[in-house]
This record gives sequence, structure tokens and C-alpha cells, in this order.
Amino acid sequence: MLLLFLPLSLSGQRNSDYGVFAGASSYIGDINPDRLLYSPMPAGGVFYRYNFNPREALRANFFIGGLKANDLDFKSSFQRARASSFSGTVGEWALQFEFNFLPYTTQGKLWDYTPYFAAGAGAAFVTTTSFACIPVIPFSLGFKVNIYKNMGFEAEYGFRKTFYDNFDGLKDMVDPSDYAWIHNNDWYSFAGLAVTWKFYNKLAGCPAYSNGDSNKRKR
Repeated sequence: MLLLFLPLSLSGQRNSDYGVFAGASSYIGDINPDRLLYSPMPAGGVFYRYNFNPREALRANFFIGGLKANDLDFKSSFQRARASSFSGTVGEWALQFEFNFLPYTTQGKLWDYTPYFAAGAGAAFVTTTSFACIPVIPFSLGFKVNIYKNMGFEAEYGFRKTFYDNFDGLKDMVDPSDYAWIHNNDWYSFAGLAVTWKFYNKLAGCPAYSNGDSNKRKR
């Protein structure tokens, strides 16, 4: 991913923006089968986005957050008897394709906004009951808005499908030959807010610069 984005960032600064994310991370698995944002823990990260056009972009991010769960948080008699618990950390490198439902640029008009969808692939390291490095499929829904010149504000909620069933130390006793594609692997999520910006390029708004770009394209 670093090798991919280095030439993009060098050749297309006017099409790139950068962001800082802060929010919460949470877990879904054998202890918490269905509660969204259960037992949220602090999370944060950074990302780089290359905008192909006002509707499509490619984003690389590094996020990290805490995870924890406890059977005693639930009313199930089985869980209260089992009384299993865990806590730890999840970190993620991911590459996602973003689609804006409305045309949007960080240097667009003030209060320009759009909802968006993102999906891709990545790798995560988990330090809960044991250490593991696992592939993940991230997908997210979010909302972007310009708040000042080359600065934007975003809200995002995203799930991560994993191929790992040991965040909590509880593995299903299922024969591997009977696993479905989704199986009952553990999931995690990130929810939070981000601030994005572009490094201001004075030439980008200069007519002479624009004419120069046009002449180069004609050649």
C-alpha cells in the first residue's frame, strides 16, 4: 500500500487529502452476538485519500482501538455461568474504495456535503487472548462536509468482517468442512469523527497555472 500511494501522493497533491480520526471501537462475537457499539473503547487513526474525481476515491488508513467484553454483561443464564471475559487491542491497515453519493471535493464550496460508502481489504493485528495477524474486509458508511476552505469534517461507522474466531478465546466446536463463508467469526467496528485537509496550493487557484495545465494536456 505504501508503494502504491507514494507515486500517487507525489504526482497528485491537488487530488489528495489527509485525515485524523478519533472515536470508539467495539466487538461482536461469541460473548456479544448482536449489540452494536457494545462496550465501546477509545480508538483513533490517520488516513490518506486520493480523489480520482468528485465521486470516487481510494483511501489508505491505519486505525487502532481497544476491545473488551464480559459474559456478565448479559442476562443469558448460560453466559452468566460461563463468565468469560477478555480485553485487548486491535490495529488495522486497510485500503478502501470510496463512493460519494453527491459530487464532493475538500476544496469545494463551504458546506458542500455528501453521504458516502466505502469497502475494501486490509490486515489487522489482534492482542486479546493471544496475538494474531488476520485478513479483514472493511466496509463503512459516512457523511462528509466542508467546514473551511481546504478543511472537511466526517462522521463514519464501519464494520470489519474477519476470518478469525478467537478474539474472545471462545471457538465454535464446528467441523471445518461445515464452515459457511460467514461462519461465526468475530467482528469489530470503528465509529467516530475525522477532520480532513489538503495542503493548500496557491497555484491551484491561479489562472496562469490552470492555463499551463490546459496547454500541457493539449500537447
